[in-house]
Amino acid sequence: MDHTEVGRYWDGNADAWTKLAREGYDVSRDHVNTPGFLEMLPHVDGLTGIDIGCGEGANTRAVADLGARMTAVDISPTFVRHALSRHADADIRFLVASAVDLPFVDESFDFATSFMCLMDLGETAEALAEAYRVLKPGGFLQFSITHPCFDTPHRRNLRDAEGRTYAIEIGGYFSDSDGEVMEWFFGAAPDEAREGLKPFKTPIFRRTMSEWINLLIDTGFTIERLGEPTADEETVERVPSLQDHQVVAYFLHIRVRKPGEFDTP
Repeated sequence: MDHTEVGRYWDGNADAWTKLAREGYDVSRDHVNTPGFLEMLPHVDGLTGIDIGCGEGANTRAVADLGARMTAVDISPTFVRHALSRHADADIRFLVASAVDLPFVDESFDFATSFMCLMDLGETAEALAEAYRVLKPGGFLQFSITHPCFDTPHRRNLRDAEGRTYAIEIGGYFSDSDGEVMEWFFGAAPDEAREGLKPFKTPIFRRTMSEWINLLIDTGFTIERLGEPTADEETVERVPSLQDHQVVAYFLHIRVRKPGEFDTP
């Protein structure tokens, strides 16, 4: 399955995804993943950035709010339309484009972000090469993905008598998944919020931790920092369903840098 077919699946998800996310049901993103990503992000005030796979634009807006001048791309025209409807202003421009064919000249950006996108296409090496190409020397790419060690074909929460997760049973770490399509909803969304909506259909492309690291090295990046966000007790008290994020890491954050130097403000 190539990126154009993947894009058709995500365009089909975009209306329901945007509705439920904007109603607050993407709780893992809002309370664990994005806060951890932003905490790890270097200083970006005054820099030019590209957000690859921007979806409905919430995370792009969060980075722009830190002072960056952002361009954002997504392969889904429907996602870009939703992003424009809420987040378009003088600081952000949204474009329809694929991560494997970015419509920019070499060395266009000081940094790149990608929130939960790069694990969703088969041509990961090509997407990383494109990010490398459009970065200025010394620029960085920071991205988040589902954690390779725990996003496996078999995964089951083991719960105690009080319903709290105490372990995650996993299996099939080395199994190939080349575009297997999963159907699901945000678990926090109640039946009434889902009414009239079709489940998300998302193609899955699993890679081991070593495959990810080697892809980055082979592209020419220098690995700079890793993050595995978790939920603190205050977060779990507010959103009890996130307690399992205290048992294993559901997300992996990686920051890499293109060799060289550039002048920053």
